[in-house]
Amino acid sequence: MRISDVLRGKATGEVVTISPQASVRELVALLAEHNVGALIVSTDPGVVAGIVSERDVVRHLHANPSVLDARVLDIMTPTVHTCTGSDAVEELMQLMTEHRVRHVPVLTDGRLTGIISIGDVVKSRIGELEFERDQLDHYLHQN
Repeated sequence: MRISDVLRGKATGEVVTISPQASVRELVALLAEHNVGALIVSTDPGVVAGIVSERDVVRHLHANPSVLDARVLDIMTPTVHTCTGSDAVEELMQLMTEHRVRHVPVLTDGRLTGIISIGDVVKSRIGELEFERDQLDHYLHQN
């Protein structure tokens, strides 16, 4: 299975982005509004400048309770692991495990076209396993 297959199966293809100059308070509001765990940091549509997650907020809140007034730039991760639609889901699972990331932007010709979460990967893998189980069950009951 390819990343493009997982993207097609998502309920929405919307990728929520935020400016690096936005406040962490604005970030928290967007995370809640869109019910997502991470946002792509971008100054230009389609360009990934970083990523910021709930985990980033929590870690910085622990160290500095006034971080809500800081800028996203101050807490974001600037080095982002990405994938393409033609990459295999197994490769993405390995990348997520090795680098301990739960959200990976999808790029097409270097431009942001989607985002895959660990939840998306798990859902697609469960779908594959259920399909295989059904095929085996059908085979066994045919013979």
